Amino acid sequence: MIPRSEYPRPQFVRSDWLCLNGEWQFEIDQGDSGLERGLLQRDLDSHIVVPFAPESKLSGIENLDYLEAVWYRRTVTIPSQWAEQRVLLHFQAVDYDATVWVDDVEVGRHRGGFSPFTCDITAAATPGSEVTITVRARDSHLPPQPRGKQARLFGPEGAIYVRTTGIWQTVWLEPVPMVALRRPRITPDVTNSVFRLEQPLSNNAPGFRLKAVLKDENGEVVTAECAADVELSPRIDLPIPADRRRLWSTEDPHLYDIEISLIDGEGHVVDTVTSYAGLRSIAIDGKAIKINGKPVFQRLVLDQGYYPDGIMTAPSDEDLISDIELSMAAGFNGARLHQKVFEERFLYHADRLGYLVWGEFGDWGCSHMGRPDDEHQRPGADYITQWLEVLERDYSHPSIIGWCPLNETWQRITDRITMLDDVTQGMYLAAKAMDTTRPVLDTSGYSHRVPFADVYDSHDYTQDPDTFAARHAGLANDDPYINGHDEDKSISWSVPYQGQPYFVSEFGGIWWNPDVKEGEDSWGYGNRPTSIEEFYDRFEKLCWILLDDVNMFGYCYTQLTDIYQEQNGIYKYDRSQKFDMDRIRNAQIKPAAIER
Repeated sequence: MIPRSEYPRPQFVRSDWLCLNGEWQFEIDQGDSGLERGLLQRDLDSHIVVPFAPESKLSGIENLDYLEAVWYRRTVTIPSQWAEQRVLLHFQAVDYDATVWVDDVEVGRHRGGFSPFTCDITAAATPGSEVTITVRARDSHLPPQPRGKQARLFGPEGAIYVRTTGIWQTVWLEPVPMVALRRPRITPDVTNSVFRLEQPLSNNAPGFRLKAVLKDENGEVVTAECAADVELSPRIDLPIPADRRRLWSTEDPHLYDIEISLIDGEGHVVDTVTSYAGLRSIAIDGKAIKINGKPVFQRLVLDQGYYPDGIMTAPSDEDLISDIELSMAAGFNGARLHQKVFEERFLYHADRLGYLVWGEFGDWGCSHMGRPDDEHQRPGADYITQWLEVLERDYSHPSIIGWCPLNETWQRITDRITMLDDVTQGMYLAAKAMDTTRPVLDTSGYSHRVPFADVYDSHDYTQDPDTFAARHAGLANDDPYINGHDEDKSISWSVPYQGQPYFVSEFGGIWWNPDVKEGEDSWGYGNRPTSIEEFYDRFEKLCWILLDDVNMFGYCYTQLTDIYQEQNGIYKYDRSQKFDMDRIRNAQIKPAAIER
């Protein structure tokens, strides 16, 4: 049985493809000398189950040591029916620095552990023939490298977990025509009741046309066509009649299907894909963020997407669905997808279940982006490059309601422009350039460096509700709690607050594990409650302080599950229950002040 065999790209689907998950040859190359030692020309010394990283149990390797480089090798037969087409080799994610060969000829390189890349292997992929694919993944534990919550030290500690090396998402082959459709950008326009479709093409040919059909559960809604021979990215508007208009929301996550076809001058369909879209708007009204013109308090949970057996890779598609359903059962209506770019199928399930998410980049790994004593650990242009790849991949998902490129950037403002200033500005501007429809938070917590950014926030793990309430009372006077301020505000880590929508994007983290054994590593924020009743009381009071603040548009509670030694989740690491979920849910479901 092929693991994780479901289609990996649900918002851009072709019918013909070949999943390459399963058993591959594998070898650890601890000295990163494998190319010199001939690993490209010989069989490797063990086997691994792709797409699970070698640190995971599901991979069959379960090696938690530093793995400076790893090699993969597999022979694949190219389907005979793929004649006269280009053959693309897709990697959904490889951590961190990948080189790919086909029959010992290099076909691609990519740096970045969270974003997908593609190699064109047409020259070697004769239909009916066998090809040998070899992949080397370098993953140094030394900085600088965006790695999210992966450990730089040997083992996990505090809020940092184990490493993920090499292939950790699906590998697959796809045939495409010589003139082909590329990934579209689908923009909902609620005001004008229309989807705006931008459809990039691989190249143009005389007489070609683009056709798009919008459908709902009752069949065709509208069909539109345009010329596809004079522009590399033709645009089509798909207007929705009033009697077929249905907005996407948390209460009714309605999705329209879209069929996109490329037609040649003789009327033959050259390429066709299916996609989907949700008609919803996002707006800022004072301190409120509105969805479809209505304030919706964002009851978010911090979701880090770790699994006991798969680490950053969900063991099954059902596990992705279950995590969303568990969150919703606890009363949350969305999540900060924290320090990890989640796989596309998670976003697909969020789209269809009406689950709000903030897209985030896994930026940690460079000394939290700029401590002045760590000059050699500063981030570079690769942060912005990889962030742009993420934005391009995820632009069209209706469940994404905001972008957050950075997390807990720690550096005081001085009279000098720093690398942190450049990277924060660059990643913010990249998001705004790629997407004008969603708000962007320049960094979650600590060093806000973009004046007049769309959103402002803080992290506050204060466990005493009275102190917590006092800290956030100033928001009513445009004087919110800001991480890093001295009491007299003579030293600041952030540009001033300018009246933007504000939320506490991390709070809670209440440490609770009644099953912890003496001597076992267990960690959470602040003082542990002495009883489960004390936990419920603290959880309710912290949530209600934010829910009852008319100037607060949302919150994000830490966190969905325990992860290794960090035991402050709503659920245990294996997703079993820790609490009475009715009580957790009831603490959150009352109408928020901003909704009232």
